[in-house]
Amino acid sequence: MVTTQDTRDDVRAGIVAAATQLLGEKGANAVTTRAVAQAAGVQAPTIYRLFGDKDGLIDAVAEHVMATYVSGKSVAADGDPVTDLRAGWRAHVEFGLTNPELYALIATRGSGAPSPATIAGLDVLRRRVRRLAAAGLLRVDEERALMMIHSAGNGTILTLLGMPTGQRDLGLGEAMLDAVLTSILATTPVTPDTTANAVAVTFATVLPDLQGLTDAERALMAEWLHRSLTHQTR
Repeated sequence: MVTTQDTRDDVRAGIVAAATQLLGEKGANAVTTRAVAQAAGVQAPTIYRLFGDKDGLIDAVAEHVMATYVSGKSVAADGDPVTDLRAGWRAHVEFGLTNPELYALIATRGSGAPSPATIAGLDVLRRRVRRLAAAGLLRVDEERALMMIHSAGNGTILTLLGMPTGQRDLGLGEAMLDAVLTSILATTPVTPDTTANAVAVTFATVLPDLQGLTDAERALMAEWLHRSLTHQTR
């Protein structure tokens, strides 16, 4: 038995497929509400009803494309945390270069709020950075490390996408990652650093699990650690 929900899901999937095809074949400028509606065989109000606005539609396209891409990839989340981070970085750069129009739309999102795809990517990166911190490998606090890696990754992809395909320096990604790692990692990554910065960053990762402290005391201690780390990295 076909339900109303089945029909709604089918229509939604058809619109996402049409938008994805337009994006791949004709570029970002072709993905207008009118063009997508025509390609999907629906009225424009249907798109607004199902996705809210164009940003909502782009978010759905990004989710669809990323799910398809990730399903064919396998990035380990165990073993050496630096190796794990490198693998994630390479996969991110490859995705951006493989899906240039979509990546540009996500990166230049007009609403000011990050897309769900960006938020999901940051969550994955945050877990990788946490593993570095827990292993005593960071010399800056986790949030600073997260933002440095995220910013460098986006900048690298957009820079490469701005170059003619045949003239892209494909070694730029590795060089940028090495530069960031030099700034955020302890001098000898294979051996946990015992300097004040590295110890403070590592301690911050276990702070939520410390027994005998109130939430207010944990928050205060976290503030002290953050203040100390921020002061030392200026």
